[in-house]
Amino acid sequence: MSELTLVEAINDAFHTELARDDSVLVMGEDVGRAGGVFRATAGLRDKFGAERCVDTPLAEAGILGAAVGLCMAGWRPVCEMQYDAFSYPCLDQLITHVGRYRWRTRGAMDFPLVVRMPYGGGVRAPELHDDSPEAYYAHTPGVKVAIPSTPADAKGLLAAAIRDPDPVIVLEPKLHYRTMRGDVPAGEHVVALGRARVARDGDDATIVAYGSMVPVAEAAAELLAEEAAVEVLDIRTLKPLDEEALLESVGKTGRAVIVQEAPRTAGYGAELAAILAEKAMLDLRAPVIRVTGYDVPYPYWQIEDAYMPSVERVVAAVRKTLEF
Repeated sequence: MSELTLVEAINDAFHTELARDDSVLVMGEDVGRAGGVFRATAGLRDKFGAERCVDTPLAEAGILGAAVGLCMAGWRPVCEMQYDAFSYPCLDQLITHVGRYRWRTRGAMDFPLVVRMPYGGGVRAPELHDDSPEAYYAHTPGVKVAIPSTPADAKGLLAAAIRDPDPVIVLEPKLHYRTMRGDVPAGEHVVALGRARVARDGDDATIVAYGSMVPVAEAAAELLAEEAAVEVLDIRTLKPLDEEALLESVGKTGRAVIVQEAPRTAGYGAELAAILAEKAMLDLRAPVIRVTGYDVPYPYWQIEDAYMPSVERVVAAVRKTLEF
């Protein structure tokens, strides 16, 4: 067990998985010589060679298109998109090919392809460097989506994604790459896809969150500790979703606040709210409340704090559901 930052945990996962399986390779812009813009792939090229840590041209559609062919040839490619919104040019490959190959081949072909990218704001970055695009990927049939919130989960979920027979999108909260440290198991460490984590126990209300919003939810629960025992559920995997854990937590507390950084309309939080409306109606003691970003392009850094869900907004939402 070592104490690592989130980005160090990702790097550790890469070293472990590339050493374990010769069919795993990493590809993307500046992942080789530079070790990635956030240094998540540092040292891979020196240890495993340029054929397994491949610097690509600045062409996201080309990166994913090449990965499709590599996957069909027996490799397990891991593509890095330097930033969240840089992935949009590869949506065509993702939707028309990556998500459909198992269906297209009637289940005859596995498609173990991973696309990982930093996501979210809080780092004072320019336009197209701060989006929270998880809903695009969760809406794509045939694709799994994982978002870690701790260093241990960053390593474990990436390892699970690399080993999975289906394509997996892994979004990493860039705000916490170096601002968060935690204990990370040494060697092989796998966190199963589709398993939520109770980050904080409580009986009075549930805050449901993922990725960078989990620390916000935990801080809100701590501020409310003298008023109520608030549970924080980190869903970790958007698809497949751990519905059982979601329904169990809200069934116990009777109240739910859902937090997402992405814009509100048709965001992933709406899916969670719909599940609770369909399957937990008789357990709910108050309406489900969402705390989200706004339906605007991610703002410039001078006002991004006003856009991102804050501890204060989450606290207010929990109090509203408690007072209902």
